[in-house]
Amino acid sequence: MAQIRSQPFGVTKAGDKVTEYILSNPGGLTVSVLNYGCVVRSIVVPAKCGPVDVVLGHDTMSDYEEDFCSSGSTCCGAFVGRYANRIENACFSIGGRTYHLEPNNGRNHLHGTFPTKLYRTKAFGDTLLMEAESPDGEDGFPGNLKIAVRYTLTDDNLFRMDYRVSSDADTIINLTNHSYFNLDGGGNVLGQKLRLYASRYLEGNEETCPTGRILPVAATPMDFRTGKVLGREIDTGYPQTTMVGGGYDHCYVLDRERGSSQSLAAWASSDKTGISMKLYTSQPGIQLYTGNFLQNCPTPSG
Repeated sequence: MAQIRSQPFGVTKAGDKVTEYILSNPGGLTVSVLNYGCVVRSIVVPAKCGPVDVVLGHDTMSDYEEDFCSSGSTCCGAFVGRYANRIENACFSIGGRTYHLEPNNGRNHLHGTFPTKLYRTKAFGDTLLMEAESPDGEDGFPGNLKIAVRYTLTDDNLFRMDYRVSSDADTIINLTNHSYFNLDGGGNVLGQKLRLYASRYLEGNEETCPTGRILPVAATPMDFRTGKVLGREIDTGYPQTTMVGGGYDHCYVLDRERGSSQSLAAWASSDKTGISMKLYTSQPGIQLYTGNFLQNCPTPSG
């Protein structure tokens, strides 16, 4: 069974102590998690060239706070919400009422403030349970939320993320983990292979907000159904990639049976390290983002 240990990871500007939890299994896979933003700080994988950290992470607590509190936050490794991705014009309607949100990405609302929350954390065997609240009106959203996030590492190299949220009012919610994966352990990702189990995607506009159209990937650079090198068609001048910073930043609609609990959504691999990764989800879509807007980007292991 995986083991969990903890160590201090600095202090927030408000004076709150932040803890780093290290989950490790007998095979040598190690995952580092912070109780600040439920951040996945590192995932170190045994490889033919030695241990490789395959996600981006900052070195210090001050680096995370400076990043997450900035207008151009990378949300590096964080659990994001209340609503991952953009809500156009920072407003939505539910139950006959319109709610106006904090516009934090131009005129739109992006992701929300979950990355800056401090979570109460308990370890149970191979699992971390992290809990917090989001009060009614936070960022403009209705409902008092209770948030529970579980991170589990198994002996067969499965790292599992489970989210559970309850609200006392009708609201909208869209949660994700915002880790940036690089299976080479450094450099750009364009030579790595990717397969997405999706035959459709959401068309985006110039602000990467969905237009409402769901388009087929067939015969376009958006097609990853059979797998290909990530950078093969990224610079072909296709409108959907040129308008989002010169790369991919799109939600793919997964080819999965309605009501199925878990299905394979993506597969990625690196020839350099020999590392491969499969991603499973119970959700209807997966976001492919190639870091088009990353600035002052941290590297794996900082």
